[in-house]
Amino acid sequence: MRAVLLDLDGTLIDTAPDIAAAANATLSDLGLALLEAAQVRSFIGEGIAVLVRRSLATRMNASEVQQKLPAALEAFERHYTAANGQYSSVYPGVNEGLRKLRARGLRTACVTNKLVRFAEPLLAHHSLLALLDTVVGGDSTPAKKPDPAPVLEACRRLGVSPAETMLIGDSGHDAGAARAAGVSFVAVSYGYGGRGELAGAATVASLLDAATLRAQ
Repeated sequence: MRAVLLDLDGTLIDTAPDIAAAANATLSDLGLALLEAAQVRSFIGEGIAVLVRRSLATRMNASEVQQKLPAALEAFERHYTAANGQYSSVYPGVNEGLRKLRARGLRTACVTNKLVRFAEPLLAHHSLLALLDTVVGGDSTPAKKPDPAPVLEACRRLGVSPAETMLIGDSGHDAGAARAAGVSFVAVSYGYGGRGELAGAATVASLLDAATLRAQ
């Protein structure tokens, strides 16, 4: 193994509090009732547009969602820019795990469906950006995870083959992207993904534990 790719939301950082704050500020702008944080958490993983659409759909019918979506997306991005990093926290073992991976001489990259303009400041805010060789975001390739394109782009940037690479994530989208790209996959036991969608995957309790693994 020469490289490790890491999901962001639910793997490196618990970003749900930031996202819930932005989603509820958006709903408030539209005069709609707020959502429980746990419900917003269940919408995370497929990018902003999907999250905002799902949030609106809890309060509106389909035609109303379609009508309000452009304004809601604009509002969400504004609110998320303000909230990004303010309420989130790094999962235990992440900083130490990244340092151990790099001490082994491995290349590291974050592969996320979050837009790069949000991902990089968030990682920097939590002092993780300097421990990564590159960040591939939801706008770095034509398709997001579970499509293999972001994973293959990360491999290209790092100068490694998929066979030499491991992806660590918390969801079925991560597992699917890894499988389609031909990289090995390890799931974290925490995060936002359902355990059913990760059935059969090797699992670790923390990134520090993952740092001792070899490619499967």
